[in-house]
Amino acid sequence: MKREVILKKLKRQIYEGKFLLGVATATGMSAINAKEGGADFILALNSGKFRQMGRSSLAGYLPFANSNDLVENFSIRELLPILEDYPVLFGVNTTDPLMNSNELIEHIQEYNFAGVVNYPTICLIDGQFREALEEENIKYSQEVDFIEKAKKAGLFTMGFVTNTNEAEQMDRVRPDVLCIHLGLTEGGNLGAKKMRSFEAMLATIQEICTILEKRKSTSIITVYGGPINDLTEVRYVYNKFPEISGYIGGSTFERINSEQILSTQIKSFKDAAHTEHDNLTIQILEGVEKYYDYVEFVKKYIHENYSTNIFISELAEFTNLSSSYLSDLFKKKTGISFTEYLIKFRLNKAIELMKSTDLRLVEIAQLVGYPDYAQFNKIFKKYMKKSPKKYRESNIDTIF
Repeated sequence: MKREVILKKLKRQIYEGKFLLGVATATGMSAINAKEGGADFILALNSGKFRQMGRSSLAGYLPFANSNDLVENFSIRELLPILEDYPVLFGVNTTDPLMNSNELIEHIQEYNFAGVVNYPTICLIDGQFREALEEENIKYSQEVDFIEKAKKAGLFTMGFVTNTNEAEQMDRVRPDVLCIHLGLTEGGNLGAKKMRSFEAMLATIQEICTILEKRKSTSIITVYGGPINDLTEVRYVYNKFPEISGYIGGSTFERINSEQILSTQIKSFKDAAHTEHDNLTIQILEGVEKYYDYVEFVKKYIHENYSTNIFISELAEFTNLSSSYLSDLFKKKTGISFTEYLIKFRLNKAIELMKSTDLRLVEIAQLVGYPDYAQFNKIFKKYMKKSPKKYRESNIDTIF
């Protein structure tokens, strides 16, 4: 995919108020899932391969393999064939003394990579080792020079930076995306043990954004790694720094999710005889009275099925009670009627979507169980004293 096409798509999303998302991976499965999930581009980085081997991302900084050869190998075998014209950025180890920049750029273009990014980057190395590298003329400036050369060759470019000095250096060549790398992703079993404080991370972002603003940078600014590893933290950064247009994750999507979800799922299957009966379908089949009081059952059913039609008569059938008895019991325990509870729950969900997404109001109405927008608008006005449109603009808290 041509650089101009990628830039046009990214800038269009930013213009529409949407945030960009990049996923760093080395496997076809993760890449295709990222594409189908709506990620904007894939970063083919050497650390992704070591992550999938069960090793730390830090392995990408050790001489276990030739980085550029490794990235080329897994990309042309796993990523490019299934992603086709989807943008994939080649993570280039620009300080490789055996690398011929011109030949590598031609090779990258030949295989139809969309662009390049400087990874593994020397900017994640500090202390005496960094000093020793620079004494041997292995410097960050080599990464900047390569990004500049790749951009002149027509490739889409992304530059990792970790501080204001690197940001100034990289901004001189105006990469298409300038990504603030906040260090190794924290959390999970293989994460970096030494945590950077969230406050320090915010200070770093602020300093770099200030420098880039003074320089009138034209690059799209994103963040990567560090303490940020879930949606809430990413949204916090977006709200605090309007200059940030997107997030790039590697371990966040591949390792942490895999550790948390896969491990839990396997333990549940292994000890199936003692697994808690928390599946609503099983509870209905075996009789809800074994696991819930009736009111809790109704509330959980609403929580899991609020986007569909829900009738007290059907729930009464599940519980082997009459509709009137279940209705009275529900109101006695909750203080409000079943219908009132369902309406308020749906309205709260609608308000959450108004605040956290850019979905159209008619789409939100459908997602919370109101396929008829006129009905949704009428109910919303009744309870919130204003239309959904005006409510969204006022950004008021939920009902309860």
